[in-house]
Amino acid sequence: MGWVAAKMAVKRKTIVFSGINLFEGGPLSIYYDCLDACRELKLHEKFRLVAFVYKKELFRAYEDLAILVELPAGRKNYLFRLYYEYIYFGVFSHKHQIAVWLSLHDITPIVRVGKLYTYCHNPSPFLQKDLSKIKYSVKNTAFAFFYQYLYRINIKSADAVIVQQHWIRMAFEQMFPVQHVIVASPKVQTSYRFQGLHTKNRNNIFFYPAYPRYFKNFEVLLKACEVLEAEGMDWFRVWITIRGNENPYAVHLRKTYGSLRTVKWLGIQPRETVFQLYDQADCLIFPSLMETWGLPISEFAQTGKAMILADLPYAHETAGDYEKCIFFDPKDAASLSDMMRDILEERQQYCNCRRKNRQPPDADGWQQLLKMLLGNV
Repeated sequence: MGWVAAKMAVKRKTIVFSGINLFEGGPLSIYYDCLDACRELKLHEKFRLVAFVYKKELFRAYEDLAILVELPAGRKNYLFRLYYEYIYFGVFSHKHQIAVWLSLHDITPIVRVGKLYTYCHNPSPFLQKDLSKIKYSVKNTAFAFFYQYLYRINIKSADAVIVQQHWIRMAFEQMFPVQHVIVASPKVQTSYRFQGLHTKNRNNIFFYPAYPRYFKNFEVLLKACEVLEAEGMDWFRVWITIRGNENPYAVHLRKTYGSLRTVKWLGIQPRETVFQLYDQADCLIFPSLMETWGLPISEFAQTGKAMILADLPYAHETAGDYEKCIFFDPKDAASLSDMMRDILEERQQYCNCRRKNRQPPDADGWQQLLKMLLGNV
């Protein structure tokens, strides 16, 4: 670590970002979005930026922006993760004068710093507990039970907790001993140019992009397909980003529903391909039982096409005042099949969605959030 100390010898205030458990998907994109905002604000010209990461190869684009410190053992097991959060980071903070520490993955580290912030984006504590799902993932089921205790450790030391939606702020304030919770809504940006409004697919393609975790609730969609096929409606297609061999849950889904004629098992797709599939699809279906945001909702909204969403707080807040939403009970396959039938027969009636007034403190995207956190540094 001598080279890190040498780089930090320059007389500038130090900002530390820690996210050693972020390595793929939406959570990793949070780290990227944060560092992109740092670049846009030119924070590296004013501050010394240090980023603790899982692997440097994932962050090559930021080598000129921040001092990258790789800690891959943090993903081997949770004992390593807790060691880094509660011991290693503390030693590091005592050796270096840190103005601001931003923990990007839920846990509040034990550190000596000027300001400490914890970004919480794992909604496990708010998921309805169901031990029957342990056969699909011991880890996810355990997190649903125990993540609330991991959140609680040292959380009172944080100057503020950061969440993505207002309903999570209220839930945090009820569940944890915190008073200052900032809502930082993701600002979804893409360079992809959608052509979807000009395509004509006879309203017969539904799309659900998600990794096969049990709380993503693929069953309700696949059961709805069963209902419609039993009625003789088999001319539509449902695209899902599962192959059927990714994990025990995916194997169960493929074994149980693999004979459905209407379902296309695409497997995990690159981000650019997902945008192309948004363009080709006629309707997004998003039945997930647990999200802190629900990124596909924001992404698909850019197409201007219909969405059938779980009738849950996260989906209402993410959809905002989008005009082409229908909400359904995410545990009721018959209700979903009715809504899919209405879309197919062009008889759908959309909800009159209205975006709720935002309550401060809140930030719209990473640039606003960083300006808020670093305003007096």
